[in-house]
Amino acid sequence: MGILYLADRLIGFSSHGLSWVMQKDTMLLYAAVAFLWFKADKSVGIILAGIWLIQNIGLVTTLLGQMSGYLLPASLLLIGILLYWLSSR
Repeated sequence: MGILYLADRLIGFSSHGLSWVMQKDTMLLYAAVAFLWFKADKSVGIILAGIWLIQNIGLVTTLLGQMSGYLLPASLLLIGILLYWLSSR
């Protein structure tokens, strides 16, 4: 996270139209991804991702509402397979 703040000070994401990079909820998503990727215990990353989903429920429902009738079950199946694979490792 510190490297991201340093890059923001040097580059200035908001001056390039990338102000979303430094928003609080996006930082929460970055932390969730980092915990899921680098830690052996995935519970903290899953909790952080769940908090992010709750904070951005409007975005999630909009994205799910735009999916076709075939893509939604397929994506839920892929998410289930991924979660099963992560839990069995």
